[in-house]
Amino acid sequence: MQQSEIQSVKQRFGIIGTSELLNRAIDIAVQVAPTDLSVLITGESGVGKENFPQIIHYYSHRKHGPYIAVNCGAIPEGTIDSELFGHEKGSFTGATADRKGYFEVADGGTIFLDEVGELPLSTQVRLLRVLEAGEFIKVGSSKTQKTNVRVVAASNLNMIQATREGRFREDLFYRLNTVPIAIPALRERKEDIVLLFRKFASDFAEKYRMPAIKLTEEAKIILTNYYWNGNVRQLKNITEQISVIEQQREITAQILRTYLPKDDIERLPAIFSKTGNDPKTFNSEREILYQVLFDMKKDMNDLKKLVHDIMNSQQADNQSSESHFPSTILSHKESFITTQGSGADYKPDKSSRESKKFTSNDEYDESYQDAEVYNETDNQKPLTLEDMERQMIKKTLEKHRGKRKSAADELQISERTLYRKIKEYGIE
Repeated sequence: MQQSEIQSVKQRFGIIGTSELLNRAIDIAVQVAPTDLSVLITGESGVGKENFPQIIHYYSHRKHGPYIAVNCGAIPEGTIDSELFGHEKGSFTGATADRKGYFEVADGGTIFLDEVGELPLSTQVRLLRVLEAGEFIKVGSSKTQKTNVRVVAASNLNMIQATREGRFREDLFYRLNTVPIAIPALRERKEDIVLLFRKFASDFAEKYRMPAIKLTEEAKIILTNYYWNGNVRQLKNITEQISVIEQQREITAQILRTYLPKDDIERLPAIFSKTGNDPKTFNSEREILYQVLFDMKKDMNDLKKLVHDIMNSQQADNQSSESHFPSTILSHKESFITTQGSGADYKPDKSSRESKKFTSNDEYDESYQDAEVYNETDNQKPLTLEDMERQMIKKTLEKHRGKRKSAADELQISERTLYRKIKEYGIE
């Protein structure tokens, strides 16, 4: 389907957005419309599922027939059979006359069953018969009636899970799901959020005769990254609230946050920045964890490289003065480093292999997780890599008088990593 045709459908039915997922759903609806296949529309509450049955009906050969939308979840279980299939006079208390049901009234047209997953199991059996044979029986009657109706159903439930739990008949599910159409959630079409906000703001400005509200750039970022549990319906309601309540027509991030429920604000993607000038957003907690692990690995590699460079510099200058690091590092289980001018090399125990001295020409092994550091001034007491790191962080903080940002820059690690290390090592 051409983009121009999709755009024409959007204009006709008031659909706003440029998302590929949205365009795909519209394309499927138009393509399946000329057939009489049953369609099941799925998507979260508030995504706009009610537009798609209208598209299917309009582009079908039934467009001149009746179109009836039924909210199955809003009809009491005791009367839903009567509402859908009709009843005979005297069939139950209060049935003072014959009544036609929706399937009889919609003969030759389309019936939209919204929230079809809420149907009782007994009603599901009746609906299955309509789909399979095109016939039904009124409540209180023994006469079979025919109907020629196109059924389009919608649900915000996980229908596969509902069938597994026995809440929905599997045979009815597959009969309805001949052609599935999935409507994306608003958070899956982020490029459409600001467009929708502008449209709603313009509509409410016209409705209430006031200037349209506008968002600052920072507010747009917050609006785009919000979770939107209620989808388009929630966005529309919040836009209307702000339009009516706020006197200021330019909405800042601070103002916008007061209208966003706190439960969903906690789901906003985290913003991480090493320099403070290049924020990076994350779409899920998994991405945040991946980034944290990646930063930790990078920081460890930076520390190892820094150790290597300082040791080479010490050996080249033949200096044994105080440094951020102890003078001797065991870089591998089978090798170690000795300090020039120390007078004696460290002697491994008898189970160790022949030791060798580390020089700048030796191959540097970065995988020294088991490394230990030896301090000559502490009776050869071994220090772990964590002890070395603690000393390095503590001395750097003292050097910069507790300024964490300056210390993090010198250590070549992020401020967040430095904060984590300070807390981990109990450094005051």
